[in-house]
Amino acid sequence: MIDRKYSAIVFDLGQVLIPFDYNIFINAINKHKNGLGEEFVKKYNANYEIHRDFERGKISEVYFIGQMLEWLEHKISSEEFIKYWSSIFSVNEDVIALLPELKKNYKLYLLSNTNSIHKKFGYQDYAFLKQFDKLFLSHEVGFIKPEEAIYRAVEIVSGFPSEEHIFIDDVMEYVDAAKSIGWDGIHFVGYGDLVENLRERKIL
Repeated sequence: MIDRKYSAIVFDLGQVLIPFDYNIFINAINKHKNGLGEEFVKKYNANYEIHRDFERGKISEVYFIGQMLEWLEHKISSEEFIKYWSSIFSVNEDVIALLPELKKNYKLYLLSNTNSIHKKFGYQDYAFLKQFDKLFLSHEVGFIKPEEAIYRAVEIVSGFPSEEHIFIDDVMEYVDAAKSIGWDGIHFVGYGDLVENLRERKIL
């Protein structure tokens, strides 16, 4: 690995710091009507632009929830939807334990495709978020990965040159997008591999 100066470490959120499992949501829905969870997922995936627009903050929570309840045949209430939809997260303690160590020498930023419901009801109270200098959440920034503008938003705040940023994400497409504008990137496949990559770069 060529010696390179790093100033900003940028983490993805979902599946890196907080794994999520939509089967938790599906199973909760199926208790109201057998098979409805799987039917919902088919409709959701077939209309994925609604998901993306919600992540961009382009549509309201009221509109989004209304559409979700329609696909769920109004078998549940808005409150139940929010509860089930936001109960999918767990915490990757190993990766989170790296944050205080990394924070000693680098600026830490979070860059996530996410939405206002998941933030408010899923993860916003996690203490580890305080380790980050700033959170860049797609629904607040108005752009989603792999759009260049969301990476540039980080640079505007960090003030560092592109090449001094490194991005850690479980989606290769998003890592490649970061690399295409001059960042370094690590495709997250697990804690051990991440540590190895950080040591290789003399970050850890």
